[in-house]
Amino acid sequence: MLKLEHIIDELLIWIDSNIHKPLKIEDVAQRSGYSKWHLQRVFYQVKNTNLANYIRDRKLEMAARDLIQSDESILSISWKYGFDSQQSFTRSFAKKYCLPPSRFRRLNGKTETAHAPI
Repeated sequence: MLKLEHIIDELLIWIDSNIHKPLKIEDVAQRSGYSKWHLQRVFYQVKNTNLANYIRDRKLEMAARDLIQSDESILSISWKYGFDSQQSFTRSFAKKYCLPPSRFRRLNGKTETAHAPI
């Protein structure tokens, strides 16, 4: 099991360094050298969550950090982490944090800045 944990830990580092890219399970499987199905089974054994949920949760965690630490618009943050729309980002974010991104940002000391057209 230690070898599998090491492989998964290496993949987690790779996922984090590529979190701004559209990460598909097939891409992660190719990186690991395992089939998609085998990787998902091993990932669940080691992390007790499935790979797709892990990737989505990491993207949402990084987005939450950006909401607090940056003045980027919510739309920009949603695109940055590969969400198809601000609405799908808001739904996923609210499901994880029980707050929409704008309220999360306000409660953590930031306000949504309006970017005036130039």
